[in-house]
Amino acid sequence: MSRPFYVTTPIYYVNDVPHLGHAYTTIVADVLARFHHMCGDDARFLTGTDEHGQKIVEAADKRGLTPQALCDLVAPRFRETWIELGMNFDDAVATHGFRRDFLRTTEAHHKRVVQGLWQRIQDRNPDDLYLGSYEGWYCVGCEAYYTDSQLKKTPAGESFCPVHERPLAWVTKETSYFFRLSAYGDQLLEHIERHPHFIQPEQYRNEVVGFLRGGLKDLSVSRTSFTWGIPVPEDLRHPGEAAHHVMYVWFDALTNYLSALGDPFTPSGSDGAPDVDRYWKSAVHVIGKDILRFHAVYWPAFLLSAGLPLPRAILCHGWWAIGGRKISKSIPATRVSPTALAADLAGTSSVPATGVDAVRYFLLRETPLGNDGDLIYEGLIERYNADLANDLGNLINRCLTMLVRFGGGGIGAHDAALAATGPHATLARVAGEAARDARMALDGFAPSRALEAVWRLVRETNVYIAATEPWTVAKDPARKGELDHVLHTLAAALWWTRLLIAPVLPAAAAALDGWLGAGRAERDLRWPCEDGFGSDLPAMTPTAATPLFPRIDDKRAAVLLEKWLPPELASTSPVEVIDEATTPPPLAPLAPLAPMIQFADFEKLDLRVGVVIAAEAVPKARKVLKLTVDLGEERHRTIVAGIAKAFAPDALPGRRVLVVANLAPREMLGLTSEGMILAAGDDAILALASVDAAAPPGTRVK
Repeated sequence: MSRPFYVTTPIYYVNDVPHLGHAYTTIVADVLARFHHMCGDDARFLTGTDEHGQKIVEAADKRGLTPQALCDLVAPRFRETWIELGMNFDDAVATHGFRRDFLRTTEAHHKRVVQGLWQRIQDRNPDDLYLGSYEGWYCVGCEAYYTDSQLKKTPAGESFCPVHERPLAWVTKETSYFFRLSAYGDQLLEHIERHPHFIQPEQYRNEVVGFLRGGLKDLSVSRTSFTWGIPVPEDLRHPGEAAHHVMYVWFDALTNYLSALGDPFTPSGSDGAPDVDRYWKSAVHVIGKDILRFHAVYWPAFLLSAGLPLPRAILCHGWWAIGGRKISKSIPATRVSPTALAADLAGTSSVPATGVDAVRYFLLRETPLGNDGDLIYEGLIERYNADLANDLGNLINRCLTMLVRFGGGGIGAHDAALAATGPHATLARVAGEAARDARMALDGFAPSRALEAVWRLVRETNVYIAATEPWTVAKDPARKGELDHVLHTLAAALWWTRLLIAPVLPAAAAALDGWLGAGRAERDLRWPCEDGFGSDLPAMTPTAATPLFPRIDDKRAAVLLEKWLPPELASTSPVEVIDEATTPPPLAPLAPLAPMIQFADFEKLDLRVGVVIAAEAVPKARKVLKLTVDLGEERHRTIVAGIAKAFAPDALPGRRVLVVANLAPREMLGLTSEGMILAAGDDAILALASVDAAAPPGTRVK
């Protein structure tokens, strides 16, 4: 029986419209669901909208609507956006082979399950829900309270939300139900220790562990100052408590992950709970780092109190910025519509849906999951042209043209003896490694690394064409057997490419399937067997391709950049303010050039692009930092760098750096340093050597 795999996105607030940050989270979850289905797993996908809370009330008031009317207006926009980005719901099983759900928290079924969770906690642990009163700093945007130690302060002493960086509201003393969160810190720490993959990537697990070790305070889980929420049922209130309480919006929202599967609290009811039993323990919550605390601390504590299993994993990613600017309502140009961006990228493509594929590819390929990402429009065009137009699009056109021209619409025949030699054997080996490495990467929630592996096959196939020269072989009738094998190998490479890109580029994969004449429905696709290259092809009748990813030339690039970079974004660019009255200190003299070396000396260096995953101070060492660097194939390289005077540890995670990757390890300050990062400066470090954001971790620098 296939193993279950249940992946969820956060449910999105309906006081907003879908933007690139929402799209990234949802696409990551969709790709994981598609991949696991292709591996034969029983996959299930959930997204939806969060429709209760003070934030919704305020947004509705501004528009002169009731909260329900606002929800009914905005919630469909999210559903429609995900459909436009390749995620169907109503016919998901028939189309994709797995179920997709879209849940709204105003649904009656969800309300019933939320109240059931409250009841379960009260029945099992009566002391975990108690009445008290609360006052403190509250962020409507986060729907969360903050302590003084968590706040940001202006020079004038004004308190700001650490996430939204806007003023907080002081909530006067209000009667509230509290959840005894303080009772669950040790249990959560124990669970994380026993299940190190519960919170991923590592830097977010460390953040949660630090938060837990600092001690937990009990959590206010109801409000009486507004009514738009799920009420605490009258028969569950404490005796003598008459005020109307609605449940804390996060208690309500987080329960969607359970309510989408059924009602685990009334198994004899009409919904039953078999899907909860089957899928819940395999749940993977994909979230942004701003809601880590709610998912990794509050939600597991609620479940522990209710006696329910915890989800399998919490997969946390960074934030996306637009041209270095955090996505913000106050800067309209940062509110990028993913569907509008996809339409622009589609251009003159013969398959308009590949504009969606281009967005999906860029978001997943550009930044390793966990790091912050930045949509730099010039980088988007560069990656589109290099990876999609030049590499993939060119490969598809070349292969199909030769299959039609030299094979007469057939795919040739496999020659086992020839397959074991030269470029034929090399391509088969690379294909098997690509399928294996991409599978392992997606199993490990690393889509960027998976795409890097797939593109090794794409590029090696282009190398194979140059090495075998089918156009030359076709001129010699005596080499007919060799030509047949080359054509068969090209068909195999296209078929494997079609399979390996399918989770991320579904439209391109479907178009390629059509040109190959394979006729395979998406629901029937299976991940290729690593040793099956060339022997697992379906029947095919190839036809010529039409432009899939038309190259964006300079003229079109200029038009797109002018459209994408309106004045309001450009006007917010950081400007260095120079005080002309201050004379800058004289520059230190430059060091003389080192003695000349031969090219063979330079070739000994293996320079790689690395991404800093974590940085920390080294005790009793003021000049150095301990860095953990992602080098692609090797994710956790430790490097001790003398840059502490120039860079604070929290400023480095996510930075791309250049690494001398083959430097022999050496002991420093009780640590083993496994490489060196390149920096500018002699005695004082002035800057870190870096590369364009388009270069993935592990890329060789020549």
